[in-house]
Order: sequence, then structure tokens, then C-alpha cells
Amino acid sequence: MAAPVPQLDQLEVTTLAAPGQAPERFSTGVVEVDRVLGGGLVPGGVVLLSGEPGIGKSTLVLQLIDGVLTAGRRALLVTAEESVGQVSLRGARLGVALDRFEVAASSSVTAAIAASERRAPDLLVIDSIQTLEDPTLDQSAGSVAQVRECASRLVRHAKVSGTAVVLVGHVTKEGVVAGPKTLEHVVDAVLALEGERTGTLRLLRASKNRFGSCDETGVFVMGQRGLDAVEDPSAMFLADRRADVSGSVVFPGLEGLRPVLVELQALVSPSDLAQPRRVPLGIDARRLSLLLGVLGERAGVLLGRKDVFIAAAGGLAVREPAADLAVCMSLYSAVHDIAIGGGVVALGEVGLGGEVRRVPGAERRLAEAARLGFRTALVPRGTKTEAALELIPIGDLTSALHAACPTAPA
Repeated sequence: MAAPVPQLDQLEVTTLAAPGQAPERFSTGVVEVDRVLGGGLVPGGVVLLSGEPGIGKSTLVLQLIDGVLTAGRRALLVTAEESVGQVSLRGARLGVALDRFEVAASSSVTAAIAASERRAPDLLVIDSIQTLEDPTLDQSAGSVAQVRECASRLVRHAKVSGTAVVLVGHVTKEGVVAGPKTLEHVVDAVLALEGERTGTLRLLRASKNRFGSCDETGVFVMGQRGLDAVEDPSAMFLADRRADVSGSVVFPGLEGLRPVLVELQALVSPSDLAQPRRVPLGIDARRLSLLLGVLGERAGVLLGRKDVFIAAAGGLAVREPAADLAVCMSLYSAVHDIAIGGGVVALGEVGLGGEVRRVPGAERRLAEAARLGFRTALVPRGTKTEAALELIPIGDLTSALHAACPTAPA
């Protein structure tokens, strides 16, 4: 006779509309971080904040903790890289609430979790996950096994206690998060702080977010007192623009869902080199090579014997194909030394046949241009908008260049 099948505990089944299913967020006190997270931190959620060394990760988490403390919540920082004294020096420079700032220095994940259970903070920050270690493992801190196990234990602690956890992580030379790929899978959100260490602009992006969209981008400027949120990036990027200079074209780009206007500047000069220079700053080099080929074959703009320099002013990287038309116009304007009107913006993807293709998010881009006072937009055919702009529909690259610089020689 077969043995009876043991009865399992019945699983409670509910609906997504049941009370308490939607997570209750709380603000970090940093507007741009809340924007990227989708409204703030989620209790029991685990966020991985990554970035290159020196980019400002530790500065951002101190400001984040200060914002949580200001809102009347509790936070705990466990630093495994610096001493408490070193963190205090940075905190004093940033002007955070030192008397309410709770911090502990330890590289033991067991000690970190024990301190969190004892203090019961709303937010626990670990700086950094690569320097934390589990004493029960033989491997050294930073190894694949250590990073995976420490992250897993912290995730379990977050889910059981309801504490929001932020893990600071470094990236490799290839630009990916150091440690096992599973580190990114076990956390709820992965944020990346990007920018040139020699510059002041910083962008915060989400490559994963279980509790919100991955299409938002936070913009900061590194100042004397840490990272300052930029509420109007378009106005900042165009503040020093000179509209009467040839080679200057304004492109309405998108950083996630946020429209950002950026000035593209081109300079073309005769070259005596066997291989003329191609120097793109903030522009994809392969995309530039493609557009130079299309300009030569489809529009008769031959730049094979000239040095070409092109940059996105302000330090913003422009990678989307929607900038193709603006890049071509800036090069054409520079070649003929003819300034394009200051009230003009341009957008559109340029194909290998010289056609200008429509791009996503045109309505948001053009609305932002109208808000900042631009009056005319060169756009692909079929583009529509309710913004107060005169649209010049463009079908191919040649017509676009003639519309931009009607006085240029044919």
C-alpha cells in the first residue's frame, strides 16, 4: 500500500489589488535620485549604486543619508573602505548632520547585519560591497564567492527586516559592475553614476528597477558641497551658447524620458596629414564616420582632406541616432562658415541612402525646444507637434542642408 502523500501548508493566494500590495516609498531627500528610483526608496528593497572610482558614489550616499535623516527617519552607514574619521571629514565638507549621522567601520557582513538588527534603521548603506567579507568563507574580500554571499545575506536581511539597503559597487575597466553578474540579478535596482572625473557633470541612470521605470535620468553637477541637482539641464547646457558662430546647431535629445537640449559644435579645417584627424567629443566615433561617408556620397560634402572636430558642449554624451541630422548640419555650417539661426533646432536619423528618418519622442523634444524659446525645427517628414514651433519637414539630407544654410554655394 502506497504511503500517504504529506499535506503541504496551503499557499495564500491574493490579488494585486489587495490592500498593502503596493510598496510605500520614502524619499531620499535628493530629488534627482528619487526621480531615477521612481519616487524614492522602497522598504525592503536593495539598490546597487555603481560607478568608477572617484566619480562621487560615496559623496552621493552621504547626501542621500542626510536627506533621509532630515525627513525624520533613521539611517546607518557601514563603511568597509574608510575609517569613521575619514567619513567625518567628508561629511563636514558636505555639511551633513554629523550629530545624527550613525556610522560603523567594519568589513564583516555578519557585524554589519548585526548592527542593522540592533539599530533598526530605515536605510542601511554598505560602502562598498567589494570590500565586505563573510568570515565563514576562505576567500578574500572582493572574490566572486565573497561578493555573491555577502550580497545574498544583505538581500535576505532587507526582505526580513524591511530595511532599505543601498550597496555601493565599483565598476571594471570595461564599465561593468565588478564581481559576479549574479550581483545585479539579486538586487532590486541597479543605478550607475556616470561622468568624466575631470569634469563636473554627473548622470545617474537605472539599468534595472523592479519598482519603477528605467527611463529616467538624474543630472548633477559636482560642486564644493557635493552633488547639486540640476533642475533644468537644457538651460544649463545652452547658457553660454553663441548663436552667431558657424558650426553650432542645437539638438533636442532625450535622456531616458527627460528632454535635454544640447549644442553640437563642429570645426572643419584644412589638413596636411596623410590621414586627416577625426576628433569626436561626446559623439560616437563610428557614427561620425558613417555620417561623413553619407555627406560625401549623398550630399557632395567632401571632407576627406580636412580635419574634423565635433563636440557636444557641456560634457553630455550624445549617442542616439536622432542627432544625425544636427551633426550633419553642424559640419555643413562649419565647412561654409555660415551660422545657422539661433532659434533653430534639428532632429532626425540619417540613413545610408541620405534619407532623414523619424525618431521617437519627437513631441517631448519639440515641446522642450519651444519652452526655451526656439521658433523653428527641422524635422523628418510626418513629424507633428502641438508646440509653438514652425516645423520644416525634411525628406533627405541635401534638402536639409540647403534649408539650414540657404546662402551656401550649391
